[in-house]
Amino acid sequence: MRTVLNVLNFFLGGFFLTLCWLFATVASIVFVFTLPLTRSCWEITKLSLLPYGNEAVHVDALYPDRKNALLNTSGSLLNIIWLIFFGWWLCILHVLTGIAQCLTLIGIPVGIAHFKIAAIALWPVGRRVVSVEVAQAAREANARSRFN
Repeated sequence: MRTVLNVLNFFLGGFFLTLCWLFATVASIVFVFTLPLTRSCWEITKLSLLPYGNEAVHVDALYPDRKNALLNTSGSLLNIIWLIFFGWWLCILHVLTGIAQCLTLIGIPVGIAHFKIAAIALWPVGRRVVSVEVAQAAREANARSRFN
């Protein structure tokens, strides 16, 4: 089912949005001061191309033993820079694509995926794209460690 939905996403606007993410990735490489954003751009590019079966998870949820206040602060500053230069227009593109896809019955699941990616597009630094199973295992491990 994931494969069918990923193919549907590809043909209903996902390819165009993946190209937009690739453009943002290349632009973040070209502008030297946005170079730290490149990893996050690439991660969300993968999610934009294959949204089903993958999930964006914050690094703190994946590696709770590596939490660092300095890294979180610098990540927040990078997210602000991201929002100013790239985040707002990528978010708008995902929202518009999601609305257009939700107008058709077959495009509703893909449209919902684009709404989720739109939220990530605003604040992507510190997120990694992993399989749904790895994301669920990380959430369960964090919940066990938090409540034990």
